[in-house]
Amino acid sequence: MRYGFWLPIFGGWLRNVNDEQMPPTFDYAKEVVQSAEQWGYDTTLIAELYLNDIKGTEADTLEAWTTAAGLASVTDSMEIMAAVRPVFHNPAVTAKMAANIDHISGGRFTLNIVSGWWAEEARQYGGAFTEHDERYERTKEFLDVMRGLWTEDQFSYKGKFYDIENTRLEPKPVQQPNPKLYAGGESEQGKNIITSQCDAYVMHGGTVDEIHDKVTDMKQRRQEAGKDPFQSFGLAAFVICRDSEEEALAELERITQDNESAAGFESMADFTNKSQLEQEVKRFDYSVSNRGLRPRLIGTPEQIADKILEFEDAGVNLLLLQCSPQLEEMERFSKQVMPLVEQRRQAVQ
Repeated sequence: MRYGFWLPIFGGWLRNVNDEQMPPTFDYAKEVVQSAEQWGYDTTLIAELYLNDIKGTEADTLEAWTTAAGLASVTDSMEIMAAVRPVFHNPAVTAKMAANIDHISGGRFTLNIVSGWWAEEARQYGGAFTEHDERYERTKEFLDVMRGLWTEDQFSYKGKFYDIENTRLEPKPVQQPNPKLYAGGESEQGKNIITSQCDAYVMHGGTVDEIHDKVTDMKQRRQEAGKDPFQSFGLAAFVICRDSEEEALAELERITQDNESAAGFESMADFTNKSQLEQEVKRFDYSVSNRGLRPRLIGTPEQIADKILEFEDAGVNLLLLQCSPQLEEMERFSKQVMPLVEQRRQAVQ
């Protein structure tokens, strides 16, 4: 199992809690990432949202790609994964930027492809927001252009959304043939694009059975497409690790106690209505980002370690964790849970 975490660019992950003592600043993000390298984490995922999805649209948030470039220059081993949404980007320029950050990082930069769901953000920032299927058509062309520029000396493309001619991109990325492309999607169209054009599949939080079914389905799609197996299956999960189960459940109660005035719920309608989701998302699920409560990494270190091994058996090999407050909880997880997972894995082998 590889251990990753979502970079805290929003000021936290909890919609019912206003102040999580996690300032959305580059200095705090740098402290988290540099500490995480020392604690044995492998990957950080930087969400790309120009408005704050968690604390409300008037709250601060960091921009993903400039943050990624900055962190690439002050880290040594961490995989820096930045989300990118085609509705806001030119693919040729994005390919050039990605190649540059890949060089800054020494070959540690990866991308998470997100087709987009937030209509209000697109209205405010001028994104080319269209209906669901057309957003995925754009994503396919976006990936075609980036891959072509990364792998060919000179590349031309004429599609519905993008038209470039005799374009050269140098230097090429350090990683060949391309920086690893992660993506998540639950619609049929999304899964088809991920199967044909991406390298790894990432999932919102789900139960062990739900995740097992998703992994099995995507493995089969990949095999039927004649592609190499996915390099990673990643899972978003929120962690509450305490000395006793009672303490963990008390914390769960605290963070999910409904706050009717919480500004972060303003985005819920767009998320549920503009996406094609496999499971209904209720207010309880949405109270923590990315359906992070569904995996139930909640309890004692022993309980959480056992649950992680269940997800490993289901096919997950990358955990993308969220916790609050981030530094303190990530350190606790690294010292109390990570070693237990390895010990218990060896005990059953």
